[in-house]
Amino acid sequence: MSDKLDAEQFNDDELEAPTWLNPQFIGEILSTYEKAPELKVIDLKITPATAQGDHYASVMFRTTVEYVTSKGKFSKPLIIKTMPEQEGHKKDMLSESHLFETEIGMYCQVLPEFERILQKAGDTTKLSVPCIYHSLEPRQVMIFEDLVPLGYFVIRDRPVSQEELKTVFSKLAKWHAVSIKVIKERPAFLKDYRYGLFDMPTIHNDPFITTGMGSFIEMLDKIPELKKYKPHFEKIKDTFLKRLEVEMQEYHKNRRNDAYYVLCHGDFHLRNMMFKNNKETGAHEDTMLVDFQISNLCPITVDLTYSIYMLMEPEQRREMGKELINYYFTVLVATLKKIGYKGDMPTQAKLWEQMHRNKYYDFFLISTFLPLILAIKSNTFKMHDLILNPETRQKTYFLDTYVKDVTKMLPKFEKLGYFKGL
Repeated sequence: MSDKLDAEQFNDDELEAPTWLNPQFIGEILSTYEKAPELKVIDLKITPATAQGDHYASVMFRTTVEYVTSKGKFSKPLIIKTMPEQEGHKKDMLSESHLFETEIGMYCQVLPEFERILQKAGDTTKLSVPCIYHSLEPRQVMIFEDLVPLGYFVIRDRPVSQEELKTVFSKLAKWHAVSIKVIKERPAFLKDYRYGLFDMPTIHNDPFITTGMGSFIEMLDKIPELKKYKPHFEKIKDTFLKRLEVEMQEYHKNRRNDAYYVLCHGDFHLRNMMFKNNKETGAHEDTMLVDFQISNLCPITVDLTYSIYMLMEPEQRREMGKELINYYFTVLVATLKKIGYKGDMPTQAKLWEQMHRNKYYDFFLISTFLPLILAIKSNTFKMHDLILNPETRQKTYFLDTYVKDVTKMLPKFEKLGYFKGL
């Protein structure tokens, strides 16, 4: 959410604020929030809040509101998150989903309760920024206090440091640990969080999702050292999405005794994290997770596997994120003990067994999402083209960075036994 962005970086529906986003609308919200019915907005500046590719399922605006009350004159920076205004496939798909309903519940009920449980155990970790307003009708809107003036920033032009990644995985581990406790003690509290990526309407007909494996196989066929892996993926190309869906929905439809389940973030990548450094020393201080639209109850491996492809650097990916995920595990267990979890403690061996068993997520991510994220990092393609243009997507499969990554990853898959019994 950098506040210095070129307009050319934005999707068309993020360039202009909708007409309803005006001083009257903001004034009514602030007067309620501040408990000041006399509040009057005297100036409202609105700019796009995210760069292209940061958020596909919503549009975001940054506002600086100048207002007066009986106590004086004030200024408040806000972030407004809403649905795309443009008509078309994207809007139709999103309007039928549970995205905003899920995120409102996460910000306003679940994460505050998770923070309360941590605080009761002496842990003051903040899991989210406060939401000052939300609605589903007549339009889907959420408003937050802006993190940028508090010193938070999005990393765009460099790799994430090991120290920064550790705070990311520490925060995720604490969140997951609290969710394990709540699932065991108060499962009804989280029962509505069942809508993940494969529960979105029309997902199985979305070309971005359905064509990835075919393009991946075509790439394998054209790279001599990768051609030997082609038969494995041809064997699963017609069934792997269905098998992945079964994996993702395991908690709700076919729960296992030898698996761990959590309330996951669901979209655990770099653009959904904001980092903060100490103003005086420059030392890394905190990471704040954002964007909880597909948080759902699922296997513990969903966020972890996703992070391997969407967050980590190639060197970490080649080891399947071993160091960071093992660090995450130590924080997970320590937090479970601290908050008084009464169930059996997870073991590192069983966690990795589950990671390797849920290999269809690896197959999906390496064939569909990894070329996308590497193309975005290369600054060679526009997000709009990557999502909607098949020819542009096809080019991403032959980026040097992607081919190098795949060349290192597939032997690892083979060593782990991922191709046996397909």
